[in-house]
Amino acid sequence: MIGEKRNQNERSRFGNYWSLIKSLQTGLLLFTGIAGYTSAQCPVGESSQILGLSISLFLAIAGSTVLNMVWDRDIDSRMKRTAHRPLVNGTLQVNHALIFGILISVVGLGVAYWLDPLYALIVGGGLFIDVGIYTMWLKRKTAWSIVWGGISGGMPILAGRVLAVGHIDGIGVLFLLSVLLWIPTHILTFNIRNFDDYRRAGIPTFADRYGFMNTRWIIAASSVGASLAIGLGLYSLGLSWGYLKVLAVLSTGLLGLAAFIVLRPSEKHDFYLFKYASLYMMGAMSIISFSSF
Repeated sequence: MIGEKRNQNERSRFGNYWSLIKSLQTGLLLFTGIAGYTSAQCPVGESSQILGLSISLFLAIAGSTVLNMVWDRDIDSRMKRTAHRPLVNGTLQVNHALIFGILISVVGLGVAYWLDPLYALIVGGGLFIDVGIYTMWLKRKTAWSIVWGGISGGMPILAGRVLAVGHIDGIGVLFLLSVLLWIPTHILTFNIRNFDDYRRAGIPTFADRYGFMNTRWIIAASSVGASLAIGLGLYSLGLSWGYLKVLAVLSTGLLGLAAFIVLRPSEKHDFYLFKYASLYMMGAMSIISFSSF
């Protein structure tokens, strides 16, 4: 009985720490980093390097997310959808989470530096922008903070590309730009859906600052930009028309839903685009990854 209770407590503690890293978000960003790497290197031939990339990016991304959760715990306490998080309800101590976030971030950066100094610089830059500029400085001041959040979100795919080719190139920049422009499609639809929560927490959003309709136009424009950037990036890789046609189908779905929220605005259509945006990014990254084999 004592052993079973100890195991239950350990599973509960692991679950609390695991929830801090937002595994789906972390996993998606990690996937973009792997895609950036495989855009120039076959993962089979460089298995040790891609393993190091996966470990370093996972720890750095997860660490930044944990540190963001520590800093934003007062915001989370005022939002219905986040009031259950372990740092809000007291199931995890703040200082323990802080140490955890710093520790895995440092280890992740250490592995990154061991792989390549320029790669580590980009990974570290993404972590600094996300935690220092986006979360700690701008998130509570301006709705335009998401631009910096988008830049940090684009750093993993740029880092993966840099680790593969050894320098920053135009394709890597296009990939970063595609994620940067994809972020509004993903985040602003979420802001609209949870408008009351963000207003209650005092977080400025485009929906609050510019209104729902203008925000939907921004989402539509960013969807066009993201599709163009990822399309140019894949075309520059010299992929076959088969892969490009698959991307065209995915992009048509994204642009169609973006047009729909402008022409037929509703919370339901916003939610459809929010969900599809993640599938679109997963699909685009899968095309990059599979094309390397």
